[in-house]
Amino acid sequence: MAAKPAKATAPFRLLEATIEDIHSAFESGRLTARELVRRYLDRIEANDKKGPALNAIITLNSMALEEADRLDKAFKSNGLTGSLHGIPVVLKDQCDARGMPTTLGSVLFEDYYPDRDCFVVERLKKAGAVVLGKATLGELGGGDTHGSLFGSTRNPYDLERTVGGSSGGSAASVAANFSTVAVGQEGMASIRRPSTWNSIVGMRPTAGLVSRGGVYAGWPDIHGSLGPMARTVRDLARLLDVMAGYDPEDPLTARGVGHIPESYTDYLDNDGLRGARIGVLREPIGIASEPDSEDFKNVTEVFDRAVGELKTAGAEVVDPIVIPNLKEALAKRAGRPGGGKEAFQVYFGRSKNPPFKTLEEAMRSPKFERVNKRSRDRWLFPSNAMRHYEYLTARDALMTSILKVMADHRLDAIAHKAVEHQPTLINQVPYQDTKGVAHLNTYLVFVPSIVVPAGFTRDHLPAGICFLGRPYDDGTMIRLAYSYEQATLHRRPPAI
Repeated sequence: MAAKPAKATAPFRLLEATIEDIHSAFESGRLTARELVRRYLDRIEANDKKGPALNAIITLNSMALEEADRLDKAFKSNGLTGSLHGIPVVLKDQCDARGMPTTLGSVLFEDYYPDRDCFVVERLKKAGAVVLGKATLGELGGGDTHGSLFGSTRNPYDLERTVGGSSGGSAASVAANFSTVAVGQEGMASIRRPSTWNSIVGMRPTAGLVSRGGVYAGWPDIHGSLGPMARTVRDLARLLDVMAGYDPEDPLTARGVGHIPESYTDYLDNDGLRGARIGVLREPIGIASEPDSEDFKNVTEVFDRAVGELKTAGAEVVDPIVIPNLKEALAKRAGRPGGGKEAFQVYFGRSKNPPFKTLEEAMRSPKFERVNKRSRDRWLFPSNAMRHYEYLTARDALMTSILKVMADHRLDAIAHKAVEHQPTLINQVPYQDTKGVAHLNTYLVFVPSIVVPAGFTRDHLPAGICFLGRPYDDGTMIRLAYSYEQATLHRRPPAI
């Protein structure tokens, strides 16, 4: 008679724990959801406002332990309640979660408590996740992670530098093991840049896959998309499975119908790069990038190694590819006139007690002068209709041009530097919070882009490689990213 396998007795290790690790610990009896939440809260207590003082969290969920107790009780009766059972999640603080304020990192909204969860939070809770807290962000949802409500968030790999933005607190929380996964939002490079600078995986899915219902800066604007952030591609795929779906409150998600697979984890393939054709975009496309600087060259050195690693993993690399008139097109980016006002109305219109009825009323608040200047300027200077028309024309032409380049070279994806410069020093004034930012994916809107750690520069700062694909080919980007991650395993936690 075969002996029964011994029950696992090794203590649970919190640092770098994955969803799979946590669920295995639940099932073996080594861990409860309450113990897990408590340990993350202890790490936050020791490292966010004390110790290295990362300053990545704005609000903690006062009900997190109570929610964990409920999940532990359900687990005793029926096992895991969902794919994210007991998994602590941190949200960028422009996503609504009942019981917690949505501050946008600003003194303007420090007392705003929404009365409903956003669509994505509803799905997270249904899957068994525990919302642990709200993370810092670029004030009013954009720019680097500085805000009148909290100050500046510090990079766990170099406390004198920024975390990037605008989803910087989400990235720092994952990097420093304050949570298992996080939700970010990207309208320019707001997921991929902080993910790069914090050595984690981040994805801005194709617009229309994930709802912005109950999220500031959503419909009728189309550039901003929520996306998953995690320490591993597998955890990112599991989080995206829960987040993606149609929501009538965000009409843009109608475009995603029919494009969501049964599970993005089906694309996880160690040999996913073997035989894949990857075009390497060498042309500098980052905002205000300085190709002759040592800082730029440090990132290039990491990227060159990453291209070699693609080849070693079996990819067929086309290096370089040239996209005609690329920088000229990117320079034409412009917002839709009146889009910010309409999105403001839609977002606060879902609340019974909005803090302000209009954008103009918010700007008349005495607190508005305390908002950081870059954030104020986004509200004060509206877009120009002719510039927006020129952008739309250029965007359509560039989309066709890129798809033609991919077709001519039979490419599965385009690889480029995630950010072309190292993390900015916090004391740099003015904050160069878009320096080196590559925003090709959000310029085009309807393409997926994922960043994976590619190692560290000579200055011991994280750098990443970005995979960009055809519209709604998100699964392929996950396959390529996973294969690269498994072949290199560049992610390592910060010294803190």
